[in-house]
Amino acid sequence: MPTILGQNQYGKAENRVVKITRDGDTHHIKDLNVSVALSGDMDDVHYSGSNANVLPTDTTKNTVFAFAKEHGIESAEQFGIHLARHFVSSQEPIHRARIRIEEYAWERIATSDGNSRFIGADEVKHSFARKGQETRVSQITYDGENWEVISGLKDLTVMNSTNSEFWGYVKDKYTTLKEAYDRILATDVSARWRYNWTSDEQRIPNWEKSYEQARKHMLQAFAETYSLSLQQTLYQMGSRIINSRSEIDEIRFSLPNNHHFLVDLEPFGLKNDNEVYFAADRPYGLIEATVLRDGVEPKIPVDMTNL
Repeated sequence: MPTILGQNQYGKAENRVVKITRDGDTHHIKDLNVSVALSGDMDDVHYSGSNANVLPTDTTKNTVFAFAKEHGIESAEQFGIHLARHFVSSQEPIHRARIRIEEYAWERIATSDGNSRFIGADEVKHSFARKGQETRVSQITYDGENWEVISGLKDLTVMNSTNSEFWGYVKDKYTTLKEAYDRILATDVSARWRYNWTSDEQRIPNWEKSYEQARKHMLQAFAETYSLSLQQTLYQMGSRIINSRSEIDEIRFSLPNNHHFLVDLEPFGLKNDNEVYFAADRPYGLIEATVLRDGVEPKIPVDMTNL
């Protein structure tokens, strides 16, 4: 039977670029993992092997590093915008560019005071420790006219040691779970939010501030919500961001319920008064949902596995 070519794209994945900005003796780090995917008039390379329209993936890699020098890295989003615009505008066969970026955060190492500093040492402003918290993520897509910027984070582990309950649920003959009126609520937050900036004619958001504020509101909602279900907490986290950040129209969460079970200490003659738990890593409940500004159509994929 005859075949035809469907959707296709190509590029260089996971370009690890570290940019050091030297402000006198004070240094700043941007540590990114950048993946480039390009699509357009690529039928011939698939049908006949002609590379006439192919920009080598090695070139896309070189562009990432060159742009880190030429444009700097103000934010993951702005860096992705520079790259996407370049690939679409400079190469006629390329109609669409998608840039995915993971950003790894570093924090400055606090040094000792002057009295205890080793002999000959000055105040250190160039030493950092890799943060063990979340990874910031971005996806920037450009088709020559319209932009789509989806940002977010993954692997942000949070826990409430109280102010969480779970009861009143459906029970059948297979139900063994006991109702909980005081439990640990813990999850590894994976979230993606979509900006309503889609055109160069619009005012561009402050990407760094927006990320910082979205993260802040998310964490505050998690901490301040007396939770009767993880679903309720998820909705409060999303609503807080939408209501606080006018540049964000949609946010999708994937939240595993990291179960903590009270350990039975009675065989040892001990009472466990919500103090000792077994942290189970699997199986786990998985709660996923999208929170939208009223009147907005959802665009973030339901399955965020490859986003």
